[in-house]
Amino acid sequence: MSVTAVGVDPPTDLLPRRVLVTGGAGFIGSHVVARLMLMGSEVRVLDNFSTGRIENLADAVSGGLTEADIVSGDIRTPEGVEVIHTWQPDVVVHLAAQPSVPTARRSPLYDADVNVFGTVNVLDTCARGGVRLLINATSSDIFGSVAAHELPVREDHPIAPVSPYGVSKAVGVHYLDWYGRQHGLSYTSMVFGNVYGPRQEGGDCGVVSLMADALLGGRQVVIHDDGTQTRDFIYVSDVAEAIAVACHHNGVGMVNIASGRQTSVNEVYDTVRQASGVDNAARYEPLPWPDEVRNMALDTTKARELLGWYPKVTFTEGVRLTVRDARRRQAGSHILSPVRALERAISH
Repeated sequence: MSVTAVGVDPPTDLLPRRVLVTGGAGFIGSHVVARLMLMGSEVRVLDNFSTGRIENLADAVSGGLTEADIVSGDIRTPEGVEVIHTWQPDVVVHLAAQPSVPTARRSPLYDADVNVFGTVNVLDTCARGGVRLLINATSSDIFGSVAAHELPVREDHPIAPVSPYGVSKAVGVHYLDWYGRQHGLSYTSMVFGNVYGPRQEGGDCGVVSLMADALLGGRQVVIHDDGTQTRDFIYVSDVAEAIAVACHHNGVGMVNIASGRQTSVNEVYDTVRQASGVDNAARYEPLPWPDEVRNMALDTTKARELLGWYPKVTFTEGVRLTVRDARRRQAGSHILSPVRALERAISH
């Protein structure tokens, strides 16, 4: 096999004709949908639009996505996942989730309902529906607090979450493993670092977008603790490429998708501040929660070896693109006309 800029060349009989993306109108999902369409797959989107937005699909609509390709449904209901039976996709990319760590702390029941019950509903339907491959999204929160000498974390590190969000995502991973052993469901479970980039918005969104929105909106950025805590940041287009490449392979089990390096919150703020041109001082406050993971980085060796994938967007460039998107959104840029037409059609 040869390794290219896209990844390890897959067998041609594994090229997916049909791919269903749950949460396909969301932050990550919309980038994945557009990327898969560029690779020639027939794609359908399943989303309940609780956080997903139809305008996120502008690129996909321009690439040929139609109203018929968008299914409004909830992964927690039998009706919501019926499209897996009726459309019979080759691959299901499962991104629909409750994605907010603060929301999980405020409402563990809701978090578990979506991330555990909803995920099991998807897995069960895929296992019984003959899906060739399921690609699942999980989070580095499943590893909990990791000692500094154990960073970057490998996939075989013990799963030991310390937050409700980490617990719900970890349970999904265990269920996925069970469905693989019990029903032969082939899967790739991607452990994401902190994904950031355009279209990430909302009160509980990632720190890069929160900082960009605050600075451009004239608000002071609040940093909890002293800002030296670290995370592993990965740009959304790199994540979309990893998923697209994985769709063309057999399941590889758990695999880390990240940059492989630690970046402190203070470094994030300095980078966002430089990209925005706004030089406001941040305000430091005590941590409002006791279960904060101090440091995190993920080892991406397995992704390189099995998928030929590696991150290509530097943190500085990714922040620049994220700030540009935040500036565009705050300026109230218009939505592409195909999306407006699609939104009207869905609402009637």
